[in-house]
Amino acid sequence: MRPVSNIEAIFGVRSAFALASAFLCCIMGACSNSEMPYDPADSASVEIASDTLEGMLRVRAAGASVILGSDESSRPIDRPVSIAEFSYDYSMGRHEVTCGEFNALMKGAAGLELACENGDIPATDITFYDAVLFANARSKAEGLDTAYTYASASFDAGNHCTNLEGFAFHTEIDAYRLPTEAEWVLAARQGWNAEDGWTAENSGYSLHAVCGKVAKDGFCDMAGNAMEWVNDWLGNYNSSRYRNLVGASDGGTLGQRVVKGGSYRNAASSIALYTRGDVYTVTSSTRADYVGFRLAFGAIPEPAWIGRDGYAAESRVVPLANSTRIRALTGTYRSKLVFRNDVTGFLSYVDYSTGGQSVVELQDTYGAYHPDISPDGRFVAYCTGLEGVSGKSSVYVRSLGGSGLGPVQLRVESAAIPRWRVLGNGDTVIVYVSDAGNNKDGATFRASSTWQVSFKGGKFGEPEKLFDGAYHGGISDDGTLAVSGARLLRARIASPGSTVFGDARDTVWYNGEQACNASLAKDGSKRTLFLDFGGETGHEFVGEDYGTHERMLVLDSTGNLVQSVAAPAGYSFDHSEWAGSGNVALAVATLANNDGAHKKIAVVNLADSSIVELAEGDELWHPALWAKQGVSPSEDALLDPDSAGAYLVPGLDASHEALRVKMELFWNNVERLEYIFVGSSRVEDGLIPDSLTAGFALNMGHPMNSMDASFYVARNYALNHARNLKAVVFSLDFDLWQIADEYTDELVSGAPGYAYDRNHDFWKSDVPESLVDFVNESYPASEENRNVFYASRGYHYNSAASWGEPLVEIDSAWLSSKPGIVGWQMERLRSFVAAASEKGVAVVGIVFPQNPRYSETGSFGRYGLLRGEARALLDSVRAVAGEYPIFYVMDENRMGAHDYTDGMALNTDHLAFDGAVQMTHRLDSLLKTLGKE
Repeated sequence: MRPVSNIEAIFGVRSAFALASAFLCCIMGACSNSEMPYDPADSASVEIASDTLEGMLRVRAAGASVILGSDESSRPIDRPVSIAEFSYDYSMGRHEVTCGEFNALMKGAAGLELACENGDIPATDITFYDAVLFANARSKAEGLDTAYTYASASFDAGNHCTNLEGFAFHTEIDAYRLPTEAEWVLAARQGWNAEDGWTAENSGYSLHAVCGKVAKDGFCDMAGNAMEWVNDWLGNYNSSRYRNLVGASDGGTLGQRVVKGGSYRNAASSIALYTRGDVYTVTSSTRADYVGFRLAFGAIPEPAWIGRDGYAAESRVVPLANSTRIRALTGTYRSKLVFRNDVTGFLSYVDYSTGGQSVVELQDTYGAYHPDISPDGRFVAYCTGLEGVSGKSSVYVRSLGGSGLGPVQLRVESAAIPRWRVLGNGDTVIVYVSDAGNNKDGATFRASSTWQVSFKGGKFGEPEKLFDGAYHGGISDDGTLAVSGARLLRARIASPGSTVFGDARDTVWYNGEQACNASLAKDGSKRTLFLDFGGETGHEFVGEDYGTHERMLVLDSTGNLVQSVAAPAGYSFDHSEWAGSGNVALAVATLANNDGAHKKIAVVNLADSSIVELAEGDELWHPALWAKQGVSPSEDALLDPDSAGAYLVPGLDASHEALRVKMELFWNNVERLEYIFVGSSRVEDGLIPDSLTAGFALNMGHPMNSMDASFYVARNYALNHARNLKAVVFSLDFDLWQIADEYTDELVSGAPGYAYDRNHDFWKSDVPESLVDFVNESYPASEENRNVFYASRGYHYNSAASWGEPLVEIDSAWLSSKPGIVGWQMERLRSFVAAASEKGVAVVGIVFPQNPRYSETGSFGRYGLLRGEARALLDSVRAVAGEYPIFYVMDENRMGAHDYTDGMALNTDHLAFDGAVQMTHRLDSLLKTLGKE
């Protein structure tokens, strides 16, 4: 058996059960389909035929269906049973893409070349995005359109793609792509037998040449050899029938992906068709030397996307810009986009203050139009009527995100086009009009009126009439200008020297030509944004002809044209609005294609006429973009806003996300921190900070870890800055002592904040006052990770499962191949204990309990080490404790003879909640004795 690789080790300390309990991905959607009976006939055989495409087989799937999921005692992500039906045929690779095939194409296309033992083994150690770029490259090489599009790509030092901003999968394109989970399962079910694959029983824990295990004409290596990426985002099933299923609409805030088929590392008995993931969290940037892929080919007609509730969504919306791009535009991550999905009739929103972008549909907002976000970003106001259409309308306000205020109606006869406004006295009001109909007829227009109403504490105040005329395009801060555009561009201009909302004259701008979507700037400049119908005035100003809405136009405070921006080729603008942000040059609009479909939402930067696409869907209307007002920490010139406190960047894995939350916890609580827990996910799952009575504690443990990485955090951050620190608690993971400094490299090279700290000597001389602000405002972790770790101070809750089987992932005799590793680890241990001793800080090393049945094996634990060697290591560590009175060893494993029961275990080497309670109680008792010695 071979030694564990760096990537395996990084992902090899967290179990699937732990991740599934807290990180189960939920995706937005709407309802369709009925309850589905379980019928084995739903997995009938299909014809597998030869294909004209090289290396591919044709699956005659039209009219067939296949069972997905399981009703057994499987993980939540694998349940329940569902049925996927097909109305189309497709092609799929007979075997995984080989290393030779991958390098032949990608070395030139992307500068990526894999290190392969030979060219016939599967291409592995690649990200999902690497596989996507390979599919695109093959399509291009054969003169085809591509199934995947994106705005920009990010690569690591090895040229692996870690992020594709604006990533979108186009089901309508005949091109190479990854197979959907349903396609993969249907093909794999034909003659499925996991025992025929390269598995832990026969692989020697290594990859083998494709199609080498069983000689047959069908698909090879569906079970075992390399686990395989498929095309789907991970979403929830329910007991439904799906027609032409393509997975979740987006990746949610975690961005989890589906992988299938097991690998050479897995026992045949553990490889099941229904399994949807690895034992560790899988995102698009994950790499492992046992995960590869095979290609599929063909368009998918009328695709069904899984919604948040598990039902097929009526419409998919794809976010195209990540938080970093939004921050570059608005100056802050605290930004939100709200819009109407005209297919479903509901409002949807994207919150850019969370790391992963997900489109959330507000299913209590049916019939909602013209949304506007409150100045504090907490609420959205909307109406039931449309600009340019007369008739009664209602205005509602509801919370944006999470639980909170449901739709609250303004109880008036009619109210339309709400716009938030902050008065000079600080009150927040909503301006609305009594009728938003066509304003061409002056008498009819003046018969309507403009009103405002306060909104405070979730309630409307008493409405107040401002003036006659439906000026729903906005009112200037000083009240001297109001505009309206619903056929004509009308302006209400207060007389010089008059009081606010006093005497004024009404006029028509833009030479009386047709105009719409008028929006008054919120920056005091009194500029008006609008769209026209390609009239004479616009042509004369632009200097060329253009069509309806093909130009975004801007008037100054006197009604004179000062600027225009052209829509992208093949598109026109609609629903244009100034963006509610500190950046006064931003406008947001929909982009309609030549067929009139509102396919995209985009931000227009009027400072340079650049356009950034934010979202893509079937019919997206009435966008509103909000950003936090005021001076952000990034404007502080003392620190580099691109690096300071930036402990996460797009594309990093769940381990970095978790540590991003914990670094924020550390800097915000450093003055009262008394105990810090560092180490592997055994610490993260096994110690509960808020159950500690000895003092205030944080749990900084995380899966991507080793003793060296643990001490990196404890030495450079806790010992340097936690002035009230009493003890550092760490995990003595002897089975992970095979790892030297790879984890530390992964930790500090993944995000610039760690390198920035190091380059400033970890702020030993002085911590800048604004550093904490930078940390809080830096690229955020996902909402799920924040919810899991913030309130618990870094602890990860898990329900009990059992110790299960004593899984041994690698060769237990690894120490013989690394004779110097013990000395290396002991030197780091001794060095840290000495440093802590100089500062009067105690150190507690815990040997966490593992499956007691390891006593039946020759292995100490999950990641090997012969049992006799583990005993010798424990004796060596105890000898160090004998030299340093401040160093304590808690052996809670006792070579398996411990009292942590099945009901206290999550899996073979992690504690569940009840086990963590017992462990924390015992640690608490020890810590409370330290000051008395």
